Amino acid sequence: MIFEIPGAPQGKGRPRVTRGGKHTYTPQKTKDYENLVKHSFMAKCGNMAPIETDVKMSLYIVYSVTKSTSKKDRKLMLDGKIRPTKKPDIDNIIKAVADALNGLAYLDDKQIVELEAIKWYGENPMVKVMIEEI
Repeated sequence: MIFEIPGAPQGKGRPRVTRGGKHTYTPQKTKDYENLVKHSFMAKCGNMAPIETDVKMSLYIVYSVTKSTSKKDRKLMLDGKIRPTKKPDIDNIIKAVADALNGLAYLDDKQIVELEAIKWYGENPMVKVMIEEI
């Protein structure tokens, strides 16, 4: 299964607590991104049954180059000589994607036994997701 999540990569936000401290909830920005992940998956791979065995997940995470970046740095970024070391953290991106695909690509993200995630700069920000049964 291979699909792309368009737009700037986003990480899973920390759970928030209500003022009374009795309830926790997921931030709306995280919910929106997880819904985008689900819709992107369904548009490309929606007719596939969830994997029931071990899973390998690979994420190719692409950040956009800002318009204010110099031509020299832009070339270095697009050539992979300068890599993104900015937020969101790679582990938070992984968590957002993995959680969103529970019940769709696989039964539960605990099935992920191999993981590869790479951050790059590119012309079009996105996350390319590859999931395979192993």
